[in-house]
Amino acid sequence: MSNNQRRNRKAVLNAFECRREDLLFSFNAIGFVRSPYESTKQVPKGLGAQHEAEGTIEILPEFEQGLMDIEGFSHLMVLWVFDRSEGYELVGKPPSDDRLHGVFATRSPRRPNPIGLTTVELLSREGRRLRVRGIDMLDGTPILDVKPYLSSVPSEKLRRGWLAEAEERTKRSS
Repeated sequence: MSNNQRRNRKAVLNAFECRREDLLFSFNAIGFVRSPYESTKQVPKGLGAQHEAEGTIEILPEFEQGLMDIEGFSHLMVLWVFDRSEGYELVGKPPSDDRLHGVFATRSPRRPNPIGLTTVELLSREGRRLRVRGIDMLDGTPILDVKPYLSSVPSEKLRRGWLAEAEERTKRSS
């Protein structure tokens, strides 16, 4: 890295530190979802919700080359936009619990930055179309990015937070 690049990087980081409220990010969709869901009421929610729906992630033609070698991965993380969500609530009751939780501890679409993240199973690739299972987005949802799912966290070390507690309460009351 040259001295000029270091100075520019430092200036950017300093600007970030000092003027975070001035930052504005702009993203462009790289594709769109083809999903069986037309409305949020159709998407499974709550404890025990199974996300087994199949759909297609259609990457725009100008980004197709970026899919090279993706078919070697079993699962993908899909970053997308809650494009039909308006406003946000920092605290709310999710469908899986009767207690209040902070928005950052839930999957609520009503977020300060309406960005969603879903892990899907890659079933096949046909050109710029990825056939996947595990869709929980509405038809036409804009896709921001796709990444292979790689986790080095063993399942016994994963914690499910308040969701595990809500599941336990549900079991006890049944």
